[in-house]
Amino acid sequence: MSTERRDGSTGDEHYRISPRRVSFDWDETPLHWIPDEPTATHVINVLHLLLPAGERWFVKVFKEALPLVTDPLLLKDVKGFMGQEATHSVQHAFVLDHLARQRLDTGPYTRHVDFLFEKLLGETPPFGAPVPTQEWLRFRLSLIAAIEQFTAVLGTWVLAAEGLDRAGCDAVMLDLLRWHGAEEVEHRAVAFDMYQHCGGSGLPRYARRVEGMAVVAPVLLWLWAWGASYLIRHDPQLAGRARYSLREHNRAVRRGLLPTWKELGSAVPRYLRRSYHPSQEGSLRKAVDYLATSPAARAAAGAVGRAALG
Repeated sequence: MSTERRDGSTGDEHYRISPRRVSFDWDETPLHWIPDEPTATHVINVLHLLLPAGERWFVKVFKEALPLVTDPLLLKDVKGFMGQEATHSVQHAFVLDHLARQRLDTGPYTRHVDFLFEKLLGETPPFGAPVPTQEWLRFRLSLIAAIEQFTAVLGTWVLAAEGLDRAGCDAVMLDLLRWHGAEEVEHRAVAFDMYQHCGGSGLPRYARRVEGMAVVAPVLLWLWAWGASYLIRHDPQLAGRARYSLREHNRAVRRGLLPTWKELGSAVPRYLRRSYHPSQEGSLRKAVDYLATSPAARAAAGAVGRAALG
């Protein structure tokens, strides 16, 4: 497995993926962090509902698969990926705490998300289904690879989303989204390479990759619509006066506050090409450039430096 396939580079040096320290201060972030745009705000806020449990699950599944990894470069990538995903999970969980302090309780929704990842997609097949251990692990790896296709697309979008800047978004939330999005672009190929490495060979491996996307795409769409509806319905500032609507969603898309349906939908046929590799998604250079200037990453690095001097 070549370095070029995994990190998109053409040189001999392997790009290193590693977690970063970050620090976000949520004290001044308003509930509607995109001013006067509750629909766009809450459609994006669904990330905070899904990612704490989802990314913990990524790490658990990869830990199960680590003994199968025989490529030392891939092993380094996977460990870096796991560190980044664990950090993402923690930081998005802090946002849930912030929403709770603003009287938006997400528990009734996130309990369903926890059940999905911890029980339905846990270490053993649900309901005693007679699925061999190896096949169950390969299936879950195929799901993660498919999910990471969408996170790479979202990461690419948010790094270039000038509409969010024009709308006057809260700077802390925008930094969280762009820091996270940049790391998703940075490690965009790792889950795919992990699946390819551990998922067998030939047609069965490709068929399972298709199966993974066939499950992930509609389930993600359903979870997102349900999550946005939940947040808008329980938003204390809206007091039950609003509901999620495609009309408002599409208006936000036209303003550049949400990715277009084409950007999201076209990710599926790309992924299904036999020759596809995620290194074709986004720009590693743009991602790394943002990570070098992220206020949260710089603040954390400064805190570490001050502690060392003290």
